[in-house]
Amino acid sequence: MNTSNSISIASSAMLVELSISTWTARKLDKKVSAEVDSAKGTKTNAGNYNKNLLAGTGFLDTITKYAANARAWHISQTLPWSDNGLRLLPVSNFITYKEQLATLETNYNALVQKFIVAYPNLVSAAAFQLGALFDREEYPDAEKIEKKFQFSVNFLPVPTAGDFRVDIGEEAKQELIASCNNAYNDRLDLAMKDAWGRLHEQLLRMSDRLADLDTPRELKNGEKVFTKVFRDSLVENAVELVDLLKHFNLTNDPSMEQARVALHDAINHHDAENLRDNPEARVAVKSKVDEILNKFNF
Repeated sequence: MNTSNSISIASSAMLVELSISTWTARKLDKKVSAEVDSAKGTKTNAGNYNKNLLAGTGFLDTITKYAANARAWHISQTLPWSDNGLRLLPVSNFITYKEQLATLETNYNALVQKFIVAYPNLVSAAAFQLGALFDREEYPDAEKIEKKFQFSVNFLPVPTAGDFRVDIGEEAKQELIASCNNAYNDRLDLAMKDAWGRLHEQLLRMSDRLADLDTPRELKNGEKVFTKVFRDSLVENAVELVDLLKHFNLTNDPSMEQARVALHDAINHHDAENLRDNPEARVAVKSKVDEILNKFNF
């Protein structure tokens, strides 16, 4: 990749790092672990017994699941960049990303506060649930627990490839620049492959689900249909992807834009209910989807 291209990407995207931490409420019980080893006659520490300090309550599970969904959303809105958690966020998607992230953070903090208020009662309930395994010393105060829940995001500029301001020999400097350019190019290729991969996966899923069955299936009312079962999300996800690809095409790849527009045209004016009830619409959309799959080199 030449320097002008790297500067272009640096001005059209940024790096974003999302960090969401939760309290696991898991504690290694060394005494029970030793008792199990002894009971089974092991000659060494064969395993560990980790107990759930809040067994019997779903409060923490709700927060953990919400955090997982927030991370998944973050992944869906960004492209891969490095192994250390940094993701590539197109500048054109920044405002929408920031607004939606703010909502996620607000909801997350609300769940945490609800948990902190209930925490004393949850500890009391755990004493009953855990029986002899309960140890009050293993439960930190609510203030300490609250600090274990964090929701933060950092935005960083995309570095310009080849910008080395170090006092070394010219030959060594050129080697560093070449290495940096190669790494930069590899990361950008990975990001674009991810975008293409999402499109390919969506098209394959649609082509499969919109194909009629070889033999009919029977509905609850006794009616027999050849339509496969598919959720509303089949079309909703395609609509979302069409919008995201406008932001993800950081290299201005004309093929990606053509494929995006083709998918938009294929699903325009259609929803899942329409495709389930209208065989002609279903066949028409599947045909257009298959055309995209055959036209582009995924």
